[in-house]
Amino acid sequence: MSAMDEAAIQQIMEKQILTVVKAVEDKLDDEITALDRLDLDDLEALRERRLQQLKKMAEKRSRWLSLGHGEYQELQSEKDFFPAVKASDRVVCHFYRENWPCKVVDKHLSILAKQHIETRFLKIHAEKSPFLAERLKIVVLPTLALIKNAKVEDYVVGFDELGGTDDFSTEELEERLAKSQVISFEGESSASRASAKAANKRSVRQADKQDSSDSE
Repeated sequence: MSAMDEAAIQQIMEKQILTVVKAVEDKLDDEITALDRLDLDDLEALRERRLQQLKKMAEKRSRWLSLGHGEYQELQSEKDFFPAVKASDRVVCHFYRENWPCKVVDKHLSILAKQHIETRFLKIHAEKSPFLAERLKIVVLPTLALIKNAKVEDYVVGFDELGGTDDFSTEELEERLAKSQVISFEGESSASRASAKAANKRSVRQADKQDSSDSE
């Protein structure tokens, strides 16, 4: 590529950047102008609306916590399953048995339960719940049943959708749950976060190995 071509490309890129900057500035100017036009009554109405929104959110949060949201809990029997999924709008239920893959899922869900109190996170021993496992067609363990409004809407079966390995990150599982809208998630897409994950990812298995070496 000649120096002349490079200069032309550089000029085009600079024009595109300036266009984007100008559009952002214009949007900000419009928002500032709109705020300047508000009178005291408008500001008071906005303030009252915001207070009502905060009040409703506080009430929701209180209700969620009273139902057990915010913690990753185990159901002791099959009969506890149906009241639990009817009480909460969104539920993630881990059907597990005592093995390493299920322990990996446990650790990720323990983290997500604290981050997403809008959803209840549960686990139940599949082999001790034959009626429920058969009714929901649970075959492979671990399986996550993703439940909305008391109906199972989706499943995450094994690790196939998480890279096919137990070395997946909490964020990858989080994005999979968000895809089924069983959690609220306003983060970046997996594509835009891929490089950050590659640099910062620390798997559950790596953490366990580090803990083991430290204890020795």
